[in-house]
Amino acid sequence: MQRVYFDNAATTRLDPAVLEAMLPLMQDNFGNPSSIHGHGRVVRSAIEKARKTVASLLHAAPAEIVFTSGGTEADNTAICGSIETYGLTHAITSPLEHHAVLHTLQHLAHEGKIKLDLVEVDARGRLNYDHLEALLQAGAAAGGSLVSLMHGNNEIGNLLDMDRVGTLREQYNAVWHCDTVQTMGHYRHNVQELKVDFLVGAAHKFHGPKGVGFLYARPTARKPIQPFIHGGSQERNRRGGTENVYGIVGLAKALEIAYADMAEHRRHIEGLKQRMIDQLRAQFGEHAGGPVLFNGDSADLDKSLYTVLSVSLPPSDINDMLLFNLDIAGISVSGGSACSSGTDVGSHVLNALPGIDPNRANVRFSFGKYNTAEEVDYAVAKVAELYAGVNV
Repeated sequence: MQRVYFDNAATTRLDPAVLEAMLPLMQDNFGNPSSIHGHGRVVRSAIEKARKTVASLLHAAPAEIVFTSGGTEADNTAICGSIETYGLTHAITSPLEHHAVLHTLQHLAHEGKIKLDLVEVDARGRLNYDHLEALLQAGAAAGGSLVSLMHGNNEIGNLLDMDRVGTLREQYNAVWHCDTVQTMGHYRHNVQELKVDFLVGAAHKFHGPKGVGFLYARPTARKPIQPFIHGGSQERNRRGGTENVYGIVGLAKALEIAYADMAEHRRHIEGLKQRMIDQLRAQFGEHAGGPVLFNGDSADLDKSLYTVLSVSLPPSDINDMLLFNLDIAGISVSGGSACSSGTDVGSHVLNALPGIDPNRANVRFSFGKYNTAEEVDYAVAKVAELYAGVNV
């Protein structure tokens, strides 16, 4: 049976060139990077080379890059560290954020450490920027705000207007943390042009290893944020714990490859996404249960994350078992964020969209550089086959 992987927003296949770069640090160069002897110095050099690579791609300074265990830790470090260090008592986010952000801020609000406001969104998941400005204005009057908004939504693919948020952040002297986990390695981020204080990345989203990520922290007139993980003096006292050396080296190699091949991969992936959109519309245009729909802006290639397509299928008797049946057919997809798989409460992102129809089945197809046009054809044919002849 053919197996097709369309869940790249959850994780991506490791690039063979990344594994090759990691192997020496997994086998031969095994020293502790904090040790001052020769074995340690070799490994320390590999970490600092990786730091320089990441910094160069972002147009940052190496000292502005902190390696972490992944995107969740990087998000938590930026959020908790800035609130604690700068004495912020107000935070702004949206109901569409990844739980690494939303749950962290909700926890801090529950503990009474901050007042949390959510930016309004419309039925397409688009942020109300006028409401954001009103919240920032109120926050500035009360001593300043932390605003945490993601660049690309992992479920519906909507993209944030980073220039607009950056201008507002500067106007109201806010601290801006941007979760760029889904867009890192797929879009170019130049921190010299962005007015963002914190960016994050997770290697496994751009064909690197799992369990490693990084935080970009802009140097400002404010003092450096407090570490989230205390312990040793690693990462210039910003993150305790022995570094995941081969993970860090793999992350840098994966990001380097992603930047080098970005234009080519984008053309390829956008072609796959458009092919699926066109075929789904053709298959379901006259379906008795109604046409296929697309959540958020995901069907608009100019306005959405090109790796994500959120599909809303007509009401049907098979909807409750759709993901299971697709898996049986060899197709790996998600009903939303894979980080929440196994729950029965549904997607918090889709639930936050006004007017969402609970009777429709929602499937997230997310594409990567290893996917093919033949896989798109196979997946669409299987979806159509599952819906053919059933009660709708």
